[in-house]
Amino acid sequence: MPSETAVLPLSNVADVVFDNAVARPDHIAIRRRVGPHWEDVTDAAFAEEVTALAKGLMAAGIGPGDRVAVMSKTRYEWTLADFALLTAGAVVVPIYETSSAEQVEWILADSGARAAFVETAAHRAVVDSVRDGIPDVTAVWQFDGADLSDLVASGADVADEEVTKRREAVSLDDLASIIYTSGTTGRPKGCQLPHRAFATEIVELQHGLDDFFNRTTSTLLFLPIAHVFGRAIEIGALYAGCTLGHTPDVKNLLGDLADFQPTFVLAVPRVFEKVYNSARQRAHAERKGRIFDRAEGVAVAYSQATERGAARWGLRLQHAVFDRLVYGRLRAALGGHCIAAVSGGAPLGERLGHFFRGVGVTIYEGYGLTETTAGVCVNRPDALKVGTVGRPVGSVTVAIAEDGELLVKAPMVFTGYWRNEAASREALDDDGWLHTGDLGDIDADGFVRITGRKKELIVTAAGKNVAPAVLEDRVRAHWLVSQCLVVGDQKPFVAALITIDPEAFPTWLERAGRPASTTVAEVVDDSGLRAEIQSAIDAANKAVSQAESIRAYAILPEDWTEESGQLTPSMKVKRNVVQAGYGDRIEALYRRGPVR
Repeated sequence: MPSETAVLPLSNVADVVFDNAVARPDHIAIRRRVGPHWEDVTDAAFAEEVTALAKGLMAAGIGPGDRVAVMSKTRYEWTLADFALLTAGAVVVPIYETSSAEQVEWILADSGARAAFVETAAHRAVVDSVRDGIPDVTAVWQFDGADLSDLVASGADVADEEVTKRREAVSLDDLASIIYTSGTTGRPKGCQLPHRAFATEIVELQHGLDDFFNRTTSTLLFLPIAHVFGRAIEIGALYAGCTLGHTPDVKNLLGDLADFQPTFVLAVPRVFEKVYNSARQRAHAERKGRIFDRAEGVAVAYSQATERGAARWGLRLQHAVFDRLVYGRLRAALGGHCIAAVSGGAPLGERLGHFFRGVGVTIYEGYGLTETTAGVCVNRPDALKVGTVGRPVGSVTVAIAEDGELLVKAPMVFTGYWRNEAASREALDDDGWLHTGDLGDIDADGFVRITGRKKELIVTAAGKNVAPAVLEDRVRAHWLVSQCLVVGDQKPFVAALITIDPEAFPTWLERAGRPASTTVAEVVDDSGLRAEIQSAIDAANKAVSQAESIRAYAILPEDWTEESGQLTPSMKVKRNVVQAGYGDRIEALYRRGPVR
């Protein structure tokens, strides 16, 4: 279903900063964390800082089209470097700050990067350790320390007019960024994203989400800016005038949200699952579990009734009571002023979507890939259907192939993989359709639903096709579960590997009367723990047929993490890595046979 193409008011992405400085110089563009305080940075002040750093880059010999990497946690300097590089006509190559030396070497070498920004001395050491394999890298600048101020000082003699001339020479069709896919399989591939892709993305998303993405709103960015979702919001917030903040560590997220008090947040579904599970766990620990569970049911029912038209009087009354008792506390956990959220990167789950809308924080689920410069579909205030990823935005056209694969055609679709024509031809067909690799459908109202990954589709020995995402999402919704991987390809039945949430485990130990020092490894076969996990399995199985249901599972002694190599930086499970690492455990499940 096609839509109208947006008229782009930008000649390139860097124009955002300088147009803002002219149109609204005193507007607070960014609130910058300095020690325990937040300092305001106006649009005019940010443009001055971007210009000064761009001068330093030009003095250092960074020319139009040169690739420069940025390896850092989410922080103000990432955004500063991003726009300074774009202003100088360079191509930004993000690198996750958790990347291994081998990954860093591959991205820097494959992209032909001329230079790199890094956050810490440890990151610099990683780059230094692979210098023999990255001969094109001639400079490394570190955010922590004096490198940025030295770089700015080195460009003091570059005239403002030269910076403007360099920026204005950049067109919408020039390359803005090469973003390497997280790589759930194989080596990451570099997605080539021109300025037009980013410009179209931010203009069309802002148009659809302008109720909470405007000059009166604010958001705290905690997703990695190296991820295309975080990057699109970073650029989009500045374009829309939404005041932007950065925080690098989700471990301190609740405290940062309380301090910054954003009006909306964006996150991957795992963050919303954590907020829900933490609230439920705390309520049960305080012996208020029955109240919370009842409040949860009312929130879901209220949202479902709202979607159908209007809630009954009795349901509205219950909702009002629980708003004072429960829902207000949940909103407070998001900073107290949060009225909406955007979720992407993975399916949210219909029940969780209804729960948060019933609580008063509507989550607008969307869909996109690195190859589509983030979102190409999104729910909006005037077009919301929980359980879907919304309708296509702006100029996006979507279709479903004969095999169920979602196809996308749009100006924000990438131009191909860097130095990889074979992979580009596989992803982009001759008619310009991007083959997303995701399975989905489009309902009569034009809403898109993602049902699984084409390559992850399990075909059992009996020939039954099983989309694992449906089961995994539901199992992961249980307060005690961290991760779930469904297996069963060419096997007689479906099974699952499950890990326990390290933050929730102490609560279970206390309830079970176990010593606090007990490890997960010591209780993987405990009947009480298995009963909890079986309840999650039973809930998931309600969504599928008997042939698709999980018939056996193993609780693993350790959680999967990015550091141990089982998760990507965007918290997706690397299926091939997990299945290879736990091959013996999987085979043992099938030797024992189905549980029921």
